[in-house]
Amino acid sequence: MEEIRKIIHIDMDAFFASVEQLDRPELRNKPIAVGGDGDRGVVAAASYEARKFGVRSAMSSKIAKKRCPQLIFVRGRHDRYKEVSKQIMNIFHEFTDLVEPLSIDEAFLDVTHNKKNLPSATLIAKEIKKRIKEVTGLTASAGISVNKFLAKIASDVNKPDGLFAIPPKDVEAFIEDLQIDKFYGVGKVTADKMHKLGIFKGKDLKKKSLLELSRLFGKHGAYYYNISRGIDERSVNPNRIRKSVGTEHTYQSDLIDTKEIKKDIQKTTQSLVRRLEKSDFKGRTITLKLKYSNFEQETRSRTLLQIIQGEEMIQKLAEDLLDQEELKTSIRLIGLTISNRINESEPMQLTIDF
Repeated sequence: MEEIRKIIHIDMDAFFASVEQLDRPELRNKPIAVGGDGDRGVVAAASYEARKFGVRSAMSSKIAKKRCPQLIFVRGRHDRYKEVSKQIMNIFHEFTDLVEPLSIDEAFLDVTHNKKNLPSATLIAKEIKKRIKEVTGLTASAGISVNKFLAKIASDVNKPDGLFAIPPKDVEAFIEDLQIDKFYGVGKVTADKMHKLGIFKGKDLKKKSLLELSRLFGKHGAYYYNISRGIDERSVNPNRIRKSVGTEHTYQSDLIDTKEIKKDIQKTTQSLVRRLEKSDFKGRTITLKLKYSNFEQETRSRTLLQIIQGEEMIQKLAEDLLDQEELKTSIRLIGLTISNRINESEPMQLTIDF
């Protein structure tokens, strides 16, 4: 009989904002946003007090202030977040060495066989949450199930400070009743497409054949086919090294005007900067991805000797890549990726201009 896996997904609650409230008691129980408060500022994280007003990460600071006039903006302190993250990751390793960090504030854990020899994954998740609270003063939410897909969804069910388990006997019913836009890996554009096809819940997706889903969604078709049946064989990989960080945006209507595209590049850049910070990723190569209205795809890249970082630098490089040559026709999707990872513990080669 095949052994049933026990996977936990731990996700810190409003991590950046919670750290700020922890370190600055005067900010507790107040709506705060980590990020810049200027006209071009973007919310990197929002406290739960701010979320009640509709303030969300990735939102422009201007809109955030309109929704919550009393919002307090706090500059991010990434070194502090990394320090707390290290404490949290060390706690995970008290229970298992099969820890796969997804970012600075979340990770998968495989506790099928664990260091405490505890038979219950739910009990382990409770102990981890307790240890995080004791060591850091922060709360975390945990999801427990038989694979990564389900554990990731479960951790979001009872946030903040939540705990939710999907045992094997409940997997089928849970997925069948799950709204399609709650599926991990189904973005807004894909969800909208599925809605037009009459797919609103897991049970609707499950009715589609593998052939039909592959025809509709290409290489992602097989993934949607499997997860609608609760199948996710991905292992928790503690040695996974992220090779790139990227983001992309599909337009509601195709664009050809360069000025309009550059406006969108600004939003895409801001989203990328947030992802780079959350993933603690630094690289030397930037790639601009363009998908044309005829679905033809093109990428333009540039590699530098130094780290590519900061909104201003990434924006300038992205615009240079866009201006590199004329567009063939209107575009339906734009994407930005940073790759060619740099390990800051390794010495970098310096160049001297003659």
